[in-house]
Formats: sequence, C-alpha cells, structure tokens
Amino acid sequence: MVREFDHNGSSVIPVGVLPAGGYGVEFSTGSASIRTALQVAATDTVRLRYGFVVDYSPARDLQGVADTVRRLHLTGVQFYDWAYRHASLLGGGENYTDALDQPISLATVRSLVDAVQQAGAKALGYAAVYAVGPQEWGNWEHQALLNGAEAPYGLGDFLCLVDPAAEDWLGHFVGELDASVKSVGFDGFHLDQYGYPKVARRPDGTVVDVASSFATMIQGVRDELPDATLVFNNVNDFPTWVTGSSPQDAVYIELWSPQETLGSLGSTVARAKSVAGSKPVVIAAYQHVYDSASAEEADRATGLTMATLYSHGATHLLAGEADRILVDPYYVRNHTIELSTADLLKRWYDFLVEHDELLLDPSIVDVTGATVGEYNDDTDVTFDSAVVGETAQAGQVWRRVTESNGRRIVHLINLVGQTDSLWDAPRNAMTNIGGGKLKIRRIPGCRPRVQVADPDGAGRLIDVEVTVDGEFAFADLPPLSLWQLVLIDPTNQGGEDNDRS
Repeated sequence: MVREFDHNGSSVIPVGVLPAGGYGVEFSTGSASIRTALQVAATDTVRLRYGFVVDYSPARDLQGVADTVRRLHLTGVQFYDWAYRHASLLGGGENYTDALDQPISLATVRSLVDAVQQAGAKALGYAAVYAVGPQEWGNWEHQALLNGAEAPYGLGDFLCLVDPAAEDWLGHFVGELDASVKSVGFDGFHLDQYGYPKVARRPDGTVVDVASSFATMIQGVRDELPDATLVFNNVNDFPTWVTGSSPQDAVYIELWSPQETLGSLGSTVARAKSVAGSKPVVIAAYQHVYDSASAEEADRATGLTMATLYSHGATHLLAGEADRILVDPYYVRNHTIELSTADLLKRWYDFLVEHDELLLDPSIVDVTGATVGEYNDDTDVTFDSAVVGETAQAGQVWRRVTESNGRRIVHLINLVGQTDSLWDAPRNAMTNIGGGKLKIRRIPGCRPRVQVADPDGAGRLIDVEVTVDGEFAFADLPPLSLWQLVLIDPTNQGGEDNDRS
C-alpha cells in the first residue's frame, strides 16, 4: 500500500489512523521525492527486524544508532557482549572491561537502551545460556557438559559449557537476567548457544540431550520473566525442531556450513516456518564477502541473500550500530558500509516494510509445485533469453509462487549471470534478460489485476497491462534486474472479456 501526504513545510507529517499493514510513504521536498515506509501492527512482536550494537564506551555518541533504527525500521536491537562476564552479567560494577577486554560503561548501555526504545525498537541483552568463564568455573564444573575424552566442552580455552537445564545453573541464570532487566532496562534477551554439543554427559553420569535442555531453559526463563521478549539462537538450525515451538518471540537461526547456498537459505526458512506458528523467522547470515570483495560485488551478494530470505518469509540480521553490517560472528569485528550499501539497505528495508503482507504474513504458502509447469498450467513466467526454474540454480531465473488471502505472488530472482548459487560470495553484475511473459489461467468473468514491484526500482507496486485470450490472461513484465515481485489478483472483476490480443 502507498499513501501520499503533503507535509506543508512541517517536519511532522500526520498520517491519521491506518489499518494494520505495511505502507509506502512518498512525499516531495521541492524538486526531490523521498520515500520511506511504515508498518501498523496489532502487537509489537508481530515482526522482528533485527539489528545490533557493540560499542558501550563512555560518552559514545548515540545518534548514529538511533538513526539506523529509524532509517531501517528496526524493531529489535541485540546488545552484543554488554555484560561483565558470561556467568556474572553485572559483576563488574558501573565500569569494566568485558571478557575480551572491551571497555564497558553501564551508563552508556542504559543510554543506548533508552535511545533504541525511543526510536521504536526493543533492546535485547545478549546472554549465553550455558557458558562459564575461568573466573566462575569452579562454581559450576559439577554441571559441565563432558566430551568423549572426559573434558568439558568449551569455546576454545575461553569458556566451558554447562547443562543449561541444570536446576542450580538455571536458577542462577534466570536471576542474572532478572537483575539485568531491573538494573539496565532491557526489554528482553538474546539467548545464545554455540551449536554444540548435541549429546553430552555430566560429571554425575547423567546423559544430557542438549536440545531438550535448551527447551527446558527457554521455558524456565519464560516462567520467571513472563513479559520479556526472548530470542533463542538455533545455531545452524540446531535444534529448531525442538525449540521452534517454545515460548519465545521469534525463531532465530544463525547459519554456517553446509548451509552455504541460496537454496539452503530458503529451505532453512521453510523448516523454521513449519514449527514457528505465528512467530517471525529471523536468519543471521553474515556477509563475510565485504572483507574480500568490492562493495559492488558484495552488495549484489547481499541483495540476493535478502531477496531469498524476504521472499521465503524471513528477515535478516545484518545491519546495526551507526552504518555497520555484520561480517563476523564476533560482532565487534563489523564492517563500516559504503554509500552504495547504505542506499541498498534503505531501499530494501523500506521494501520489506511496505510489502509486509506479501512477504512475511504467516498465512503465506508456497504453491510453486501446484501452479507452474505444463501439467498445472495455472501461473508461470517465461523469458525469451533465459531458463526459468523452481530451484536456485546459477545461470537461471529462480521462480517461486506463493499465495496469501486469495492473491498469488510470483518471485523472480535473477541468477542468470552467476557461476554458482553461494550466498556469501562475490556476485557478477546482473545479466540483462529483458522482461518476462506472465501467463495466468483466469477465472470466468474476471480479468486478473497484475502489479509488479522491484526494490531497486520504484519500490511500490505498479500496474501492468493485462490482456485476455479465452481461458488465459497474459502480461508483459518489466525488465528483471535482481528481484521482482509480481502480485496477481485473479478475482479482479473485469467483466467477461473475450477480446483477443
């Protein structure tokens, strides 16, 4: 949906009362036209557009973070590595260095919490659910997760891991979280793990199914912090099948090998949605490519990553701080973006918000296999100079079809000029293959309405001329750049039309 408002020279633009949904907003200032987007939602947890902060040094500037939250419409911000120690979140007093010697001022953390909240997002404190550093290990080694060599699992020589569901540890952990809410003002927590082990043994001989322990831990945190926003990290999809239905506010997955292709991104989102219910799905896919390629090549990789995630119904943890993006799992090692990347993110996050109902609504279903191809012959797109396929194959147009509320959405992602389908690798320039030809089996008495939107184009949905020939309707689509969204309303009442084109 698009609304146009006249600001009459004022810096405040009243938009009135709007129904729930995503909106593109356009306004003019002299000769320039400016676009943004807004979403109206019934609750503040219906979507998670996730960002991050990492700098808590004394007297740091807050404005850049607030600007990022507003510009990209973020609804949640992860406060990464804000705490004193993993097992003692507030043990350092008001000023300290964290476990990796980064300077922390709790006054700055509190100021950032307030700035993020004032900008419209929730502040979520990072907390590892089973990690203990050397200073506290003596208190918790009796709950260690042991490997086959009878040594504690850990993260290098930096941390050791305990059973997250052990009664005494869980009581301690929840107490630390509760104290952090009261002291710092967090809205909730990002609950982290490292993806291993899957099964381990405690020193008392108990065999621990870690997936089950994670589910017990999430329930325990929810019971004690009923109003907190909780996001648990399913590292490399472990164990989404167990925790996806847990009482948290999103299904969040951080991806690693072997999930390296665009196709694997889509499959991961589909699995997450199958257990998420109405909870939003968020994928952490770090674009390491910015460290090794030009901004142009990396921007195209990011565009293909976002196109895949958005079109499958997930959002992307990528941007945060003041114009930074994630290129490393240690968020302090982030990347300062160039203007081209800032422009890309602005356009694409606006697009995500404006077309929320067509991308992120939990009711959306994939109907590709039931609609395309000669046997179905219901909805399809062809190109004169490119092959179209239903999987993410280099050298082709990746075509998917979804449905929601009686409308059909066709996603076209351009992989024609690529030599592989990796999501974290330099991408070649988009090959110009012209526009596609859309064919729709029509309902008697109806001329389908067809609209097209492109995040690198106008952003908004634009009507495309439709012609009819007997039982089918046809439309010539605009040239495909990276990603094109085609919206079809098959029940549009155009009257019985027997004109042939």
